[in-house]
Amino acid sequence: MAGYTPMMKQYLDIKDEYEDCLLFFRLGDFYELFFEDAKKASKELEITLTSRDGGREERVPMCGVPYHSANTYIARLVKAGYKVAICEQMEDPAQAKGVVRREVVQVITPGTVTDDLMLEEKRNNFLIAVCQNGQTYGLAATDISTGELRYATLTDRNALIDEVAAYEPAEILMDGGTQSEVKQEIERYVSALVHDFEDVRLSSDQARELLEEQFDDVPSSVVENDLAVKTVGSLLLYVKKTQKRALRHLQGITVYEANEYMVLDVYARRNLELTETIRDKKRQGSLLSLLDHTATAMGGRLLKKWLDKPLLNRRGIEERLTAVEALAKDMLLTKDVQEILKGVYDLERLAARIASGTANARDLVALKRSLHMLPQLQKVSGQAGDAFTRLCDFSDLCSDIAEVIDRAIVDEPPVSVKEGGVIRPGFNEELDELLEAKRSGKAWLARLEQKEREATGIKSLKIGYNRVFGYYLEVTKANLHLLPAGRYERKQTLANAERFITPELKEKEALILEAEERAVELEYELFVQLRENVSQQVERLQQVAHSVATLDVLQSLATVSARYGYVRPEMTDGLQLTIKGGRHPVVEQVLDDGAFTPNDTVLNPQKEQIALITGPNMAGKSTYMRQVALIVLMAHIGCFVPATKACIPLVDRIFTRIGAADDLVGGQSTFMVEMLETRHAITQATERSLILLDEIGRGTSTYDGMAIAHAVIEYIHENVKAKTLFSTHYHELTALAEQFERVTNVHARCEEREGELLFLHRIESGRADRSYGIHVAELAGMPKSVIDRARTVLTELESRQQTAASGLDTGEQLSFFLSEDPERAREREIVSELKKWDLLNHTPLETVQFIEKLQKKLMHSAIETE
Repeated sequence: MAGYTPMMKQYLDIKDEYEDCLLFFRLGDFYELFFEDAKKASKELEITLTSRDGGREERVPMCGVPYHSANTYIARLVKAGYKVAICEQMEDPAQAKGVVRREVVQVITPGTVTDDLMLEEKRNNFLIAVCQNGQTYGLAATDISTGELRYATLTDRNALIDEVAAYEPAEILMDGGTQSEVKQEIERYVSALVHDFEDVRLSSDQARELLEEQFDDVPSSVVENDLAVKTVGSLLLYVKKTQKRALRHLQGITVYEANEYMVLDVYARRNLELTETIRDKKRQGSLLSLLDHTATAMGGRLLKKWLDKPLLNRRGIEERLTAVEALAKDMLLTKDVQEILKGVYDLERLAARIASGTANARDLVALKRSLHMLPQLQKVSGQAGDAFTRLCDFSDLCSDIAEVIDRAIVDEPPVSVKEGGVIRPGFNEELDELLEAKRSGKAWLARLEQKEREATGIKSLKIGYNRVFGYYLEVTKANLHLLPAGRYERKQTLANAERFITPELKEKEALILEAEERAVELEYELFVQLRENVSQQVERLQQVAHSVATLDVLQSLATVSARYGYVRPEMTDGLQLTIKGGRHPVVEQVLDDGAFTPNDTVLNPQKEQIALITGPNMAGKSTYMRQVALIVLMAHIGCFVPATKACIPLVDRIFTRIGAADDLVGGQSTFMVEMLETRHAITQATERSLILLDEIGRGTSTYDGMAIAHAVIEYIHENVKAKTLFSTHYHELTALAEQFERVTNVHARCEEREGELLFLHRIESGRADRSYGIHVAELAGMPKSVIDRARTVLTELESRQQTAASGLDTGEQLSFFLSEDPERAREREIVSELKKWDLLNHTPLETVQFIEKLQKKLMHSAIETE
């Protein structure tokens, strides 16, 4: 560092401690970045890259952003995957001796964001830590913007991937001992910043000590599990090192088992479009967007959690359904709930900011106003029945917290808490006295100004103030001759005026300024003390926030259920799935009223375990399959379902293989992705699972694909025994319904009328007679010549298939690229003659002549073709 200026040396020393971060270095009213950080930030933020003298010959690259708008720039960098270290001035530059002392006060990473500007209101921002011990994994997840902390032990890699996908984390910390292929698979399926947490690795004793310091009560299932201690401890240390502030809102650890919830892997989440659409990755058009009529941000987040982790506890599901039913039957009451909830702010994130010491006065006022809504919510939840009182506990209304905030903070406080105007008159006697002294001093100044005008006869004389000279009397130069000699001391000369002070003015100034300064200091002290007192109640605030969020989700599900005519599903412990008049919840909303065609579904592992679905493209097979899965899923989160009747068994997992997609980054073809997804389904499913398989085997040759599809169906039937919907264009597979007792044929019905194909979108028993692919191609606008040619080729193919069935075919695999010329027919004729030639009863010369004859035929055929 030789040759650098003292300030630049300070920068480089701090940067050495935060090498993996972009360092925002405070210089006056700007955050500056230097060297490589400046180059990266200027490119990412599209701001000017400049340079400055650093003490050496070469100038130092530099860019900067104003500190008052820095959050906007930081948000962009964090969203792009960068970590940002905020380095502040820790002393007043005017009073500092030498270089101003600076320290990093916070490190902002994608998973540790707390600023509202960088967060989505209705989406959690999870940070995850993963540790491995043999084939067992520990997973800890936290959202520090809300104070949640959860832990689960997972017994295999697939379970880990599924659980990580459920959280959709913004950042993942992985133990250096975690297998590289696990890291690669996580990075393939989850869009998050993934990195090793080498710098926060702890021994078991260190981790236990950290947990005991943070939590009053650590669950025994964590304390007695070294993997859990290591995982949660490492996550907690990372948060502490980045936030550098109190984490009082992290109140406890919720330990859960992954099998408490329905498992939805990355394929199911994508194919069922639970939270975003496949096509444009947007929330609109997903199941979540349809169900979300929540009035609060925390309600929106909780709804997403319910959708990400559907219950497998029948009692819990029934309790939710009963609550939804109570509101769905009384929409006037539901409307009342919605109106009250609109007055509730984000209690979870307010509590987190208060506990971490970053809340301002407006946050406390928002908390107070939200708490004032609780008595009304308590009343309406009581009217809705016992189910609500169990799910939404409003026994603690936190009225004492609201009362103390109301007594202390003015109704409309300023944004800054360090400039006064925050504390309500009457809250603190000393502050009232100081404010009165300040007010009386201002009145005294007004009287002095009037007195001096009268004494001098200068009507334009005025008393002013600035931070350099304090209070002064200002007189225009045209009136200077009217001032009496001796009493006025000149302090400043302006272009058109002079500024003076008097002994009387300076004496009163000291009293006024002392009162002002002390009042501002005392207000800030009182506010900080109040915030600290409220932060001691963060656990109570989090509990009431959860109750409010739960009530919000229940009213949202009730609103959807009543609006769209959904019915309460009957949940059973059996295995049979029965749906009458089922509809796709999202698709039916984009169609005109009554345009969606309902369909029935029966899947019974004793009789109708596997439904083979045939029919043309665009007939509604995929929509039908998805709607069955969505109805099952909706029932498990406690929502009514789009059907006229539904009997839903507990389903432990939903597997999907729908649609074509390749993995270019992973180097996998469409067919390989198809096989991987299918393998994942049939090896992980149980008899309580639901499997959706669409067009298995289409990515390879006809016979290969048909063979694979056949084998998959047989394996599910004989080994897995899961309820399965299997859509296919291989009509030959429909024969399996006669071979296997629990395989049944259904088809998407359509009719051909006057040469046009009419899709009825009805799923009926039996198999389809044909696929109508050429009709669909015609609907897509294919050129007429292509359609006509396709019909000709289809006729020939069907004719040859009939020939093969009669035993006259050569056994070769049918080609889908046959032409009308006679070359292939001549080739088959020559092969047939060759087969009939009897070598034992002909001389060698006769055989040679015969081969020459065949050769000439082949050559003649080639010439004709050319």
